[in-house]
Amino acid sequence: MAVRRKTTAPAPSPPPPKAETPLPPPPSEDQPLRPPKLGLVLAALVAFTVPYLYLICFHYEIESDLRRSIAINAAMSVGGFVVVVRLIPVAAKYVLRRNLFGFDINKKGTPEGNIRVPESLGIVVGVVFLVVAILFQHFNFTADSNWLVEYNAALASICFMLLLGFVDDVLDIPWRVYPSSVFVGDTYTYFAGMSLAVAGILGHFSETLLLFFLPQVLNFLYSLPQLLKIIPCPRHRLPRYDPKTGLLTGTKDGTLVNLFLRLFGSCSEKTLCIKLLVFQALSCLFCFWLRHVLAGWYK
Repeated sequence: MAVRRKTTAPAPSPPPPKAETPLPPPPSEDQPLRPPKLGLVLAALVAFTVPYLYLICFHYEIESDLRRSIAINAAMSVGGFVVVVRLIPVAAKYVLRRNLFGFDINKKGTPEGNIRVPESLGIVVGVVFLVVAILFQHFNFTADSNWLVEYNAALASICFMLLLGFVDDVLDIPWRVYPSSVFVGDTYTYFAGMSLAVAGILGHFSETLLLFFLPQVLNFLYSLPQLLKIIPCPRHRLPRYDPKTGLLTGTKDGTLVNLFLRLFGSCSEKTLCIKLLVFQALSCLFCFWLRHVLAGWYK
């Protein structure tokens, strides 16, 4: 009698390997920048220049030498803008190769959060500004001009603050995270602040200049409880970013940005930027009116 052999069940085949979620590609060293919105810049230039040209050409009687200086200044400013637009992509590639970059903290967890943001690009704007200012000095001042000493003192102050801001950017680079395509850094902040300060001091309108900083003054006063450690102050007081909707939500931190988001609701970075710029423009118009009202009472 034959013995029936027990049939063995075939060995189960191993499960197919799970498809790995592809990781976002590492950012390249030469991350392309968004092209500048030259059409919008040109429209803004025409909108602000046409009334100004009407005032200096037809409304007010201005000396020919002053008109010549204004024309030279306008032409050199436009040329400086074109040079800056050309140089920023070149400088961005260079600073990326030197590891001067940060990441967008508002895009954490998304592919955009892995993009390296070039740092310290305010040095481009500052250097071009200094070159344009020196060339303007060559065309509009003589050796015995009374303004020459003050003009050179202003240039020296701006140059020192520009270099100080660049040093500050280089020393603090490990902590740089911010929402931007490129970041001007403390280089531009110090340079722009000193440029406005010397303009207000030498032009004898420092009080009026302070009025134009109304949003910045309000932001400082609103931030005082956190700056004085009365309320806990985190390192970054940015709004909260929702990767699903792409909107920003205001936090309890004391900044004008968070206050706008809590008052007007969540919105995108672009919409928030436009709202803040509109608020800045309205504040300047209000300060113009306030300066006009106070003109007969104060100075």
